Amino acid sequence: MTNKAHILQQILDNRTDNKKVFGTSFSIRHKEHIWYGASGNLTTESSYFIASTTKLYTTAIILHFQSKGLLKLDDLILHYLDEHIITGLNRHKGVDYSNKITIKQLLAHTSGIPDYFQGKNELGISLEHQLMKNTDQAWSFEDAIMRAKTISSSFSAGTSGKALYSDTNFQLLGKIIEKISGKTLEENYSEFIYTPLQLTKTYLYQDPNDKIPATLFYKHSPLDIPLAMSSFGPDGGMVSTSDELLQFLYHFFNGTFFEKSTLKELQVWNRIFFPMKSGVGIHQFKLPRFFDPLGIMPELIGHSGLSGALAYYSPQHDLYIAGTVNQVAYPDTSFKLMTKLIRTMLKK
Repeated sequence: MTNKAHILQQILDNRTDNKKVFGTSFSIRHKEHIWYGASGNLTTESSYFIASTTKLYTTAIILHFQSKGLLKLDDLILHYLDEHIITGLNRHKGVDYSNKITIKQLLAHTSGIPDYFQGKNELGISLEHQLMKNTDQAWSFEDAIMRAKTISSSFSAGTSGKALYSDTNFQLLGKIIEKISGKTLEENYSEFIYTPLQLTKTYLYQDPNDKIPATLFYKHSPLDIPLAMSSFGPDGGMVSTSDELLQFLYHFFNGTFFEKSTLKELQVWNRIFFPMKSGVGIHQFKLPRFFDPLGIMPELIGHSGLSGALAYYSPQHDLYIAGTVNQVAYPDTSFKLMTKLIRTMLKK
């Protein structure tokens, strides 16, 4: 492992060019071996924004609640949320399908609800576009829902084979968690995830004055958007380290939060963006043979985020990988780096 560890570290060092990538931090668990590495302005102990990888934590709570009989994935969300929230979430071709949306559809991005973050308003501008211009701003749950309702739905809820990645789905799941538990989202994360796993550096970012997480980069410039990062909540507001993200990932796929047999039910794949597919609360990353002619890269399941953070598991090889390149502008960078690291780790 010593020589392999050196090669893994070299891969991180070579990727940090101070042009596109200013720092990396990764951890890998392969069977009995665990490796940690970092480069540039990040260390193995660095805290960073995991962005949409947060959705795995929200999924863990929902599935835990299901295992305790507090909800069913096929439940209509109208059983948990007020009518004024639900009405108008999915209007397609003049018909409102919002009262047919289920919890499972939220998890699987098959609800047809528009994305408040990347969806474009009537002026053709998305919230994401505004933030990338360093126009930092805060929003509430109500703001996110209102914005989503101004964007047209591209399909009705539950249309077979249709999926649209939408952060709005997880805003709604976060609210359902709070409604069922009577506690804040962060209290739920703490009770069911942080405390049992003894995670001391993982938390939901809620204070814009908090300077602990590493500053994100957009292209060659720092992206300082603390108001936005404190607003994402259940769809992308968590901070962690590569070590603690790896620990959570391992427990997510090994029955700590819900029955391990449930994983089979989550693996119903719909295309969202190449080469990614969405399951129920999880994503699948699988390179087509054209990009992997030797068939070296295994199927990976987990999640990733706009920040360049990711957390994936290979059932085939009992391998877990978590980390970040902390770069928003080049979303494929973390996947290319992950691919190199995995190929090296699996090499005999």
